[in-house]
Formats: sequence, structure tokens, C-alpha cells
Amino acid sequence: MARQVSYQFKGEAKVINFSFDKHNDIYEAVAAAEGIDLTRFHAMEQQVAMTSKGNQAVKDFRINEFARFGFSNIHFVREQD
Repeated sequence: MARQVSYQFKGEAKVINFSFDKHNDIYEAVAAAEGIDLTRFHAMEQQVAMTSKGNQAVKDFRINEFARFGFSNIHFVREQD
């Protein structure tokens, strides 16, 4: 069963195939599809995780940074039966 991720990048809707073998999460998958290097992002995300008390700060950071990169509406595509 193949998974797909739908997202918008700079206003253009796109759908890509997703596998947990290649990527840890859907954010890494869409960044790789658009050729965006996440090295600095991961370093900053790790700092946010170390200084915050909960996961919400990390989630908010991730959403805000990907919006800054030009991404929006990132989600798994549900299969139709």
C-alpha cells in the first residue's frame, strides 16, 4: 500500500509518493522533493526541542519554518475505497 503526500509549494499543488524507508516524516519528504537542504533547520529544531518543555513548541517551529520556505497544506492523501 503506497502512501502519498499532498502539499502546496509557493501556491502550486503537488502530490508525491512517500515511504518511511526514505524519510522520517512528511516534512522531510516534501523538502527533498523540492530540493531544500534541511541541515540548518534540523539544528535549530533540535535546539527548540532541548529548550522547550513539550512537543508543541517543536511542532509550531516546524510549521512556521515550512511556511517560510513556501510550503502549506502538507498532509497524507487518504485512499478512496
